[in-house]
This record gives sequence, C-alpha cells and structure tokens, in this order.
Amino acid sequence: MAIEDTPEEWRVTATTTPFTGNKTSVRTDDVVMPGGAVVRRDYQVHPGSVAILALDDSGRVLVIRQYRHPVRHKLWEIPAGLLDVPGENPLHAAQRELYEEAHVKAEDWRVLTDIFTTPGGCDEAVRIFLARDLSEADGERFEVEEEEADMEQARVPLAELVRGVFAGELHNNCLVVGVLALTAVLGGEGLDTLRPADAPWPARPFDA
Repeated sequence: MAIEDTPEEWRVTATTTPFTGNKTSVRTDDVVMPGGAVVRRDYQVHPGSVAILALDDSGRVLVIRQYRHPVRHKLWEIPAGLLDVPGENPLHAAQRELYEEAHVKAEDWRVLTDIFTTPGGCDEAVRIFLARDLSEADGERFEVEEEEADMEQARVPLAELVRGVFAGELHNNCLVVGVLALTAVLGGEGLDTLRPADAPWPARPFDA
C-alpha cells in the first residue's frame, strides 16, 4: 500500500455558513458517514497560506517575532502570509511576503513541503518554500501596521532552531515543520531533490 494522502469527498446533505469574517469563515456540513449516519462537522474555511524558510549563506534562518492574540504569545515564526486572491500563484505571494515582512529578496526558490495545518477543524493549506541567495530588497520598506508594527527580526542558526523545537521553546507550526524538514533534507538526499518553486499544488490550484 502506498503511504500517500489521497483526495476524497464524502457526501454532504446540507451546508450552512453561520459566520463570515474578514478573511475566513465557519462552515457547518452534514456529512454522511460510511455506516450511513449523518454527522455535523464545523470547520474554518481558509484561503490558504504561504510560508518562507529563508536561509542565508551562513546557514542562518530568517525569523520574525510577532504577537498572536488567539494563543496570547509572542511567537518566533518564519515569514508567512495569506493567499489573498483566489488562484494566486503561491510563489508570487511568498516573494511578496518576504519583501513585506523582512525587506528581503531571494534568487533561489524551492518547495520545501506542503501541509494542512489543522485538518480536523480547518481547511487551511500551506506551502512552505525554501528561499536562498538572500539580499536586501530594493526600494523603501513596506509600511507595516497592527501586530506587524511590533515585529522583531533575527537570523538564527538552523541547529539552534531545531534545539528550540525539541526543548519546547518554539511552537509556530510553519517554523517547526520548516526547520525539521530542512534538517531532514540536508541530512538525506540534498536540496537538489526538492520540488521546483512552480510545482503543482492540488490543495490550492494556481495560475502560472
């Protein structure tokens, strides 16, 4: 048996949207189970996201520290952002987020991994890119606001981030998945085995 996630959709007999927010909403579906019973499932509908593990020539990862109100923490994270436009090319979105959050550009882009963040309660899909050959972006810095106005930035050795993950000091899912995935590929078959930046993404199909 192939160990591979496969798309599947069980029959929905009714659906409602009891809440619609600025970027996400909540949907309630009545889903037919394999035995024939109908069970109600509530979940957050999310446009999808991109995240960027930006690795400099010294083996350091660019991280940002930002307040996250739902968990009442300031978290160290890798740059990330929403896919604001349906069908948006995720590479273009990632390049935009790296510029806006860190004023950095990268010449080499690969897909590091694709994840569903919380598939039991949200349909968010995230593509995590590996970005290398970093340099300061051209032009003026993007003007940040709200939580991002208090954002800090640092470059941290990859090994130190891995240590922090296993010590229970770092909790952001994209950072955790990204640094562990990069560590695995560096210790395995190497970066050349990573998918190209424009690899298909069935969870969020995009325009070329």
